[in-house]
Amino acid sequence: MSNEIQLTTFNKIIEVVIGHEGGYVNDPNDLGGETKYGITKRFYPDVDIKNLTKEQAKTIYHTDYWRRAKCDEVPPYLRHIYFDMCVNQGKSRAVKIIQRAVNSKGGSLTVDGGMGPMTIAAIGKSKVELDRVRAYRVKYYADLVTKKPDLERFYFGWFKRALEV
Repeated sequence: MSNEIQLTTFNKIIEVVIGHEGGYVNDPNDLGGETKYGITKRFYPDVDIKNLTKEQAKTIYHTDYWRRAKCDEVPPYLRHIYFDMCVNQGKSRAVKIIQRAVNSKGGSLTVDGGMGPMTIAAIGKSKVELDRVRAYRVKYYADLVTKKPDLERFYFGWFKRALEV
């Protein structure tokens, strides 16, 4: 497991995220449907997923995930895990995980999934540790599998991904 704080720029982080997301898959049990580099037909119905290039995927990720999630506004040491959670779990869940981690250090955030000025300030004030965020991420996956046992087949991969980021 690497805690390389220098992985703070989108161009470096996206390579790792795309590596985790993998190539083309059309798993009938995946709610996203046809998927390539983590871009799903469900959320991008007008994209030719099978022929999606890596560069096109990066553009989608930068515009629709990195910028919308305000990744540049979180501390550099949390950018990678936050962006990865946004991709893998959705922005709202990613923010809720960080908000819970901040609250576990004495913060008093409303866990609402919004990355607004109060959450950004509280992250900085609490100096919430990367490992604490990682622990709350793993907890989310464990809780999800408890609620939806059919997703257990994904748990080990999610767990490994959480530890690697």
